[in-house]
Amino acid sequence: MRKREENSMVTAVRSLGLQGISGYGVTVECFLSGGLPAFDIVGLGDTAVKESRERVRAAVKNCGVKFPVSRITVNLAPAGRKKEGTLYDLPILLGILASAEEIKPPAKDAAFVGELSLTGTLRAVNGVLPMAMAAVRAGIRTLYVPAANAAEATLADGVTVYGVPDVVSLVQHLKGEKKLSPQPKWQAEQTSETGPDFSDVMGQENVKRALEIAAAGGHNILLIGSPGAGKSMLARRLPSILPDMTRKEALEATEIWSVAGLTDSSHPMLLHRPFRAPHHTLSASAMTGGGQTPKPGEISLAHHGVLFLDELPEFHRDVLEVLRAPIEDGEVTITRAAGSITLPSRFMLVGAMNPCRCGWYGHPSGRCHCTKQQVEKYVEKISGPMLDRMDLHVNVPSVEFEAMRRREKAESSADVKARVNAARDVQKQRFSGTNITCNAQMTPAMVGEFCTLDAAGEKLLKGAFERLGLTARSHDRLLRVARTIADLDGSEKIEAHHLAEAIQYRNTDILQG
Repeated sequence: MRKREENSMVTAVRSLGLQGISGYGVTVECFLSGGLPAFDIVGLGDTAVKESRERVRAAVKNCGVKFPVSRITVNLAPAGRKKEGTLYDLPILLGILASAEEIKPPAKDAAFVGELSLTGTLRAVNGVLPMAMAAVRAGIRTLYVPAANAAEATLADGVTVYGVPDVVSLVQHLKGEKKLSPQPKWQAEQTSETGPDFSDVMGQENVKRALEIAAAGGHNILLIGSPGAGKSMLARRLPSILPDMTRKEALEATEIWSVAGLTDSSHPMLLHRPFRAPHHTLSASAMTGGGQTPKPGEISLAHHGVLFLDELPEFHRDVLEVLRAPIEDGEVTITRAAGSITLPSRFMLVGAMNPCRCGWYGHPSGRCHCTKQQVEKYVEKISGPMLDRMDLHVNVPSVEFEAMRRREKAESSADVKARVNAARDVQKQRFSGTNITCNAQMTPAMVGEFCTLDAAGEKLLKGAFERLGLTARSHDRLLRVARTIADLDGSEKIEAHHLAEAIQYRNTDILQG
């Protein structure tokens, strides 16, 4: 027994962990000592981490390696930080084998993550991209991940990635018997796939114009109209005219989707702006993110993209009200017993609603029998502060028969997107050197600098402010929309007709009561 204790050793294997959508370094320390056989894992691991004991034991035995008959202690450092998930299976197994002198201790600049099956093959884990980016920051040069996660891990520049199919292959690689090949950096393939196009929509030119303005400036928009007018159809075509994401934006959005388990080996990176359309029955926690261990919600999954809320008044009041702060701040902070995390949530909010409960208020058929009080009660489900945060309020009229039967092709999304991109290029130059990317994100100071008006514009704005009962927030949002309209028009200054068009998008009769 004394001889065994003298030969015992501690092996440290580097790994990674997740907190929210951020990765951090974890060191898996393994110690084999004399005494009755036991296998303990310490370091604030959750149930999945504790269950690693059985997966590791079975994987070692099924790979033809003798499991050490010793007292095994595994510490996940830093021990005061809660660990969760199955991604520590692989480093724990390697630490045990190295402590038992079955393999040499891994290099200090190498890290390992992965879930083990009982046969020793590796299964994919969530959150590989943020962990890979954390590995680069921590000075890790080589990263070993399950083969299914390898393509995603290569999106992090500055680290050599190996996709590991099973434990046997990894052990042979570490012993130098049969080397694994580094994973080539993933490159997006050119595809001819196209989504829903604006050319599918007959008529509704005024609504298309409003959506073009919203896309050009990143503005929130509310569509109001009777059933079948095309609100959902138009909203689902909004992503087709949004500017392409930069690589930085794509990586930020992909990190969130990776943590949520929405990426896969064939599409490890988001190439198009996210479009999320949750059902109105979801909870406030599902919207903002949460759970016992906080995870991203719908507003974070829509980061750099679109959050579409169809049948807006049918959402629970608390679900809509939790959107107010994230719309203003571009992030949401979730506090639970397990800790507090801040998640990014910079999204375009698109809402669609009927003008009344039956949906036919104002329809030419006259089929609506709702009283004025019933209409007001229905609209009041959307609070004033939420309506104030919608930059454009747009009535979607019923489509006329002639428009439906028109044979000429409507304008395509590609044509609209060209104008949107031109306007966004102007905004990029305007906000160069800041973290602002579009007009909708302008600070009050920027509004004062870039949204100046001439005498005619000041008079028009004053009249609208008093007539519509605008708040300070809606005043600034109105100027931001006018700035976007001027950008689409190629004008350096906001002219009176730009401001007049912006005002009409806040003058929706149904929202006036």
